[in-house]
Amino acid sequence: MHRREFLRYMAALGLAAGVGRRLVLPEEVWALESGPGPGISADEALKILRDGNARYLEGKPRYPHQGRERWALTAGQGQHPLAAMLSCSDSRVPVELIFDQGLGDLFVVRVAGNAAATDEIGSLEYAVDYLHTPLLVVLGHSQCGAVTAVLENAKLPGSIPALLAPIRAAVARARAENPGAAGEALLEAAIKDNVWQAMEDILQKSILIKAGVKAGKTKLVGAFYELDTGQVQWLGPHPNQEKLLSGKGREGPKTPARKAKKPPKPEE
Repeated sequence: MHRREFLRYMAALGLAAGVGRRLVLPEEVWALESGPGPGISADEALKILRDGNARYLEGKPRYPHQGRERWALTAGQGQHPLAAMLSCSDSRVPVELIFDQGLGDLFVVRVAGNAAATDEIGSLEYAVDYLHTPLLVVLGHSQCGAVTAVLENAKLPGSIPALLAPIRAAVARARAENPGAAGEALLEAAIKDNVWQAMEDILQKSILIKAGVKAGKTKLVGAFYELDTGQVQWLGPHPNQEKLLSGKGREGPKTPARKAKKPPKPEE
């Protein structure tokens, strides 16, 4: 029996890695892998995140991987995160909490406006190339202050203008695509377009991530978190991913503004 299969079997019995005092849940098994990567596919990782957000929404989180056993496991075997995530640094978007994950589960890169510049892309490359993380998520959120500042052309001090520079193209595109939109509707369209922009920047500026996506070793998807509902809306891969992988420029996608705000329906 292959070691991975053996560990999965032992995990079902709650005996692997010295955690025989409790049952190890199926979604926790990747923590037992000692080889490169978490030992699960991108689709399996995505399902774990979906399920975690569903528990968060229902008010039934499990708070996994937060005890002494997990401390010892990650200290002794290193990190094998199931997903790498580029998220906004907004304090209302606690990534591990909204996906109900714990220590060593997510490789999180946080920056205002979830912009993908050199530091952020380099960090994601580490997760993809060195940690062999199968899933990469760009997570935007409602009421994003960084996108709002660019949308309102706010006068900003210090290093903030340079920090927000990658967002300007997304805001300009959202305006062009939604000439009659304003207020909250335009802001949401700009925030989602900014998710696409970050994904585009990642694929255009990172040879490592682009190669991983092209080879099917890495999956890159966008997501949008609603502050008022707690729900994560999954946007999927970049609509022009194939063109971006082939080296062609961006022709879209269009992000139409919604006429009225409605809570997003859970994706089936």
